[in-house]
Amino acid sequence: MEKGDIIQLEYDGWIAGTNELFDTTNEELAKAQKAHDEEKKYGPINTIVGAGRLIPGLEDELLKAEMDKDYEVTIPPEKAYGAYNPDDVETFSEMKLARLRIEPAPGKSVIINNRQGHISGMFTGRIRVDFNHRLAGKTLRYRFKVVGKAGTPESRVRAIIAMSYGHEEEFQLMFDAPDALTLTLPDVCKYDPSWTLGKLRLVGDLREQAGLKTVVFREVYVKMEAEAEKKVEAPAEGEAKADAALEHVDESVPQKPDEPSGE
Repeated sequence: MEKGDIIQLEYDGWIAGTNELFDTTNEELAKAQKAHDEEKKYGPINTIVGAGRLIPGLEDELLKAEMDKDYEVTIPPEKAYGAYNPDDVETFSEMKLARLRIEPAPGKSVIINNRQGHISGMFTGRIRVDFNHRLAGKTLRYRFKVVGKAGTPESRVRAIIAMSYGHEEEFQLMFDAPDALTLTLPDVCKYDPSWTLGKLRLVGDLREQAGLKTVVFREVYVKMEAEAEKKVEAPAEGEAKADAALEHVDESVPQKPDEPSGE
């Protein structure tokens, strides 16, 4: 693989020296290892080689990988989630967590003072929160395979949408020029409060990874025919049929964010 390639990746990740599976794209394996997550979408992931979307050790290995070949690698902490820092463990009172509307439970993920952590201990009136990554200090073992690569402009765009927002198959694409794209939005975007930020992230990624200069978002609203109207007799010859449609086109191009977030 080369830096900038947009690929589809299958992988399984264990903590080295154990049988503990911490992540996988294989749903059957997750179920077999009792690590299944009902909220996770399983299957190959889209990623960009060398873009820093994966841990450094896995990024390095992808640059040496070939399509459809199985690989198994061991990655030390410094190339994974870093060393474990005991200073990143803090103790809070139950009252403090109550004020933050956090109901404590062992292992629960929490955000305190804009820091992501997890509850690692519970004592009388006190809660210990570990702000280290759950895999900090761990040597990891990965099995992986590159199972696809986006080779056309459309496939690259759809892969970028998948990484930045999702619902990639529901977007309609029209290239107005090699560096200009019109995206007709699916209905989900019209009612999703996260779309405002998602749009900015998507534009940034399309510019960076697909070389686009102009991105147009197009919204289409079609009035659904009422059930009663369907039963009305056909109009007399020469009369125009009632067919109302409202179309709104947003041709404004949001400015590229300073640091578009990725996968």
